[in-house]
Amino acid sequence: MKFRFLSTTIACAALAVTAQAAPTFAVGYGDTSVKLDPIFVGALQSLSVTPSAIGYARLKNGVATFPVTDGDFDFGTAKGEITHAGGLMLKAGTTTVELRDFNIDTSGSSPVLTGKVIANDSFVARIPLFDLTLPALTLPLAAPRGWGQLTVPGVKVTLNAGAAAALNGVFNVIAFTGGIPIGEATVKTYAFGH
Repeated sequence: MKFRFLSTTIACAALAVTAQAAPTFAVGYGDTSVKLDPIFVGALQSLSVTPSAIGYARLKNGVATFPVTDGDFDFGTAKGEITHAGGLMLKAGTTTVELRDFNIDTSGSSPVLTGKVIANDSFVARIPLFDLTLPALTLPLAAPRGWGQLTVPGVKVTLNAGAAAALNGVFNVIAFTGGIPIGEATVKTYAFGH
């Protein structure tokens, strides 16, 4: 995984990168974009399920984008949480499922993206939706002094088995299975030092 810290001319001096200290930084602003996998898109089409963006999310040309609202990231362990606004609606006939308010969580043994599930206007729960595979890391990661832009490319996103079961139940199908490739994500946000 490559992390890039970009600065304006004015802030350049404040963004000196050090590998010695690796504190936890607050993160915010920016977005996470997911280039949807043709396998996932084809599965939805075969079931006559139409995806659309909700809230502040965007869905255009096969790329879904969700604004980052806040979170925390530890450059020593790469553990943290990054929260997002907006989400996706999946609709087939009169059946609707909203997946919203995503939270990337790398604090456990397996990185995961959780989200709130609302089926036919009824709140279900916050559940693990997608399993994440991060590129190889060399820890500790270099952390900025002050603030800097944090870019995390090449995150593989697959459907969580529990989420697959939930979608099958709501849409009354058996087509969704754990491990279906959803796409590849890139996180671009800002890290704010202490």
